[in-house]
Amino acid sequence: MKTKFAIGIAIASMSIIGLTACSSDTEAPAAPAVETPAATPAESAAPEASAPASSGPSLATADTAAGTIVVDGNGLAVYQFDNDTQGSGESSCSGGCLGTWPAVPGGDAAPELDGVTGTVATITGTDGNPQLTLNGWPLYYYAADSAAGDINGQGVGGVWWVVTPAGEPIAN
Repeated sequence: MKTKFAIGIAIASMSIIGLTACSSDTEAPAAPAVETPAATPAESAAPEASAPASSGPSLATADTAAGTIVVDGNGLAVYQFDNDTQGSGESSCSGGCLGTWPAVPGGDAAPELDGVTGTVATITGTDGNPQLTLNGWPLYYYAADSAAGDINGQGVGGVWWVVTPAGEPIAN
């Protein structure tokens, strides 16, 4: 009984509101503007709840004109630098070199590997940050590679090379 009474009151109220709005010669006042505070940088940069958590760096393989090479998790080619000494635990690329050839960053988590057979490790790069190595070679990106599959750095200066899944340079 109480439910029927509540429904009846709701219907009557809606009817009165509808009749009042239709019978008026003037427009109803606009609702006042309510300012919504802008999101703070932390709020706007926060990932959505459905986004997967970062699991650290990853290396995989891709087929290119140079052969099967190592790429990062986004498909960008990684390179080896002949001026580095394999297995030294040090990078020789610093200053302006890092602007063109940024180090492939390492992370706190072990890298995910897909098809990579060489030994993957991390060193402290010349910028003080962790840098991935493959088979003892520090790894780099080439700034002019902008999309997965680009190997624009292959052979630059006769000292920069994409690498095989075993971590050997593909010098041509």
